[in-house]
Amino acid sequence: MVEITIKEKITLKKILGHFSTITRHRHVVMRNCFKMGLFRQGLTHDLSKYSPVEFFNGARYYQGNRSPNAREREIYGFSSAWLHHKGRNKHHFEYWIDIYKTTKAPGNPYGIVPARMPDKYVAEMIADRVAANIIYKGDAYDPWDTMRYYEREKEIVVNLIHPDTLNKMEFFFAMLGEQGEDATFKYIREIFLKGKDKGRWERELEEHRN
Repeated sequence: MVEITIKEKITLKKILGHFSTITRHRHVVMRNCFKMGLFRQGLTHDLSKYSPVEFFNGARYYQGNRSPNAREREIYGFSSAWLHHKGRNKHHFEYWIDIYKTTKAPGNPYGIVPARMPDKYVAEMIADRVAANIIYKGDAYDPWDTMRYYEREKEIVVNLIHPDTLNKMEFFFAMLGEQGEDATFKYIREIFLKGKDKGRWERELEEHRN
């Protein structure tokens, strides 16, 4: 067994930096969720990041320009903070992954079964991903960044996301790039979630799928 000798220290500077980052992120997500009409989800978003297991690991591996989970994963091969986080926050598609009861799931050689995400959590996921790009990219942020990040990870995660969820994600990521945040959030609130024009939503989603 290879012994891991790297040990990052927690400093006051890292604690304050991490606290500032996750709090600013929460505020941006809250703003985004409110625009979608998701008031309860906006207020409760990512509260687990302040729990000891997530907060102190986040502070230990804090870098300021990307998720500390990425640094922890580089060192240990996994992130304990992320494993805790994804199991408690339904706006992450990883929360909705199950294992088939038999050796293999139909059409899936790995036995992994992604479940369909409820629409309100798909919407919160959009709010979350937009906020992450805004926080980490700062003034360099543009509305296509959410799609760019997704395209970099798509080959890895495509089999872990239910096809219905994947299609909705791609639809809204493209809308963000083409129309911007305000138009996308308004569409999500009025068309996607409230169903004011269900025929329009179904037609446009089908056009995107094809």
